[in-house]
Amino acid sequence: MKLPVDTAQITSFAEKGWQIVLEYTPKVVSALVVLIVGLIIIRMIVNGVRKGFEKKNFDITLQRFLVSMISILLKAALAITVIGMLGIQMTTFVAMLGAAGLAIGLALSGTLQNFAGGVILLILRPYRVGDFVEMQGHSGTVKEIQIFNTILTTPDNKTIIIPNSPISTGSMINYSTQPKRRVDFTIGIGYDDDIDKARDVILGVINKDERVHKDPEPFIAVSALADSSVNFVLRVWADSGDYWGVYFENLEAIKKALDANNISIPYPQRDVHLHTVEK
Repeated sequence: MKLPVDTAQITSFAEKGWQIVLEYTPKVVSALVVLIVGLIIIRMIVNGVRKGFEKKNFDITLQRFLVSMISILLKAALAITVIGMLGIQMTTFVAMLGAAGLAIGLALSGTLQNFAGGVILLILRPYRVGDFVEMQGHSGTVKEIQIFNTILTTPDNKTIIIPNSPISTGSMINYSTQPKRRVDFTIGIGYDDDIDKARDVILGVINKDERVHKDPEPFIAVSALADSSVNFVLRVWADSGDYWGVYFENLEAIKKALDANNISIPYPQRDVHLHTVEK
């Protein structure tokens, strides 16, 4: 059975569809043009900002962060403009975006804290790439400062990734901020050895090292009368980059010099006295 065809209704639908096409086609075309041109302009702006940072020798980590943020903000503004040109009600869109943002924020609260910590670190700059630092129970050279994490490389070539949030709110030690550091030694000699001779031998070794600063001059003094030894404390200053070389090489040289001068370096020991009881 054939159904009757309502030509008037079909004509009405066709007319309404044509009106919608005529009404929205210019808006869609205009929005596409603005979108394409806007993306080209944003790319030009971002590239210009990047080149400007490179000419000013900005830190590479800060460059990437700022360029990324500028690109995101410009693209968000462009998206809002294009949506407005299509006739979409911005109040509804903003309300939906706000609700989605709240849900995402609650789900990613820890990640957002790390992001905020990364922003604080990039602004305050307590350390830079290449600094040797100690933080959150780890120590190593800063390899990269990312938005959410800081990456360290340890002296034995392990990679440590630490979230930025606890770093930004916790304590840390940066060993690379100062041009020179004090190197501390503790050296023990036997109670039967000559203190003055031992002091001269130790200072003789230190004074031969050109890496050791003469101002302030090396300091040496008896620091403790320990259980098995008389302990000297030796404090010298050196460039930060020479710290470990000065420490390890002079520790070995002092040991050899004391041995050559018959000055003992004792180790913990006990004297045991046996008493016999006659029956």
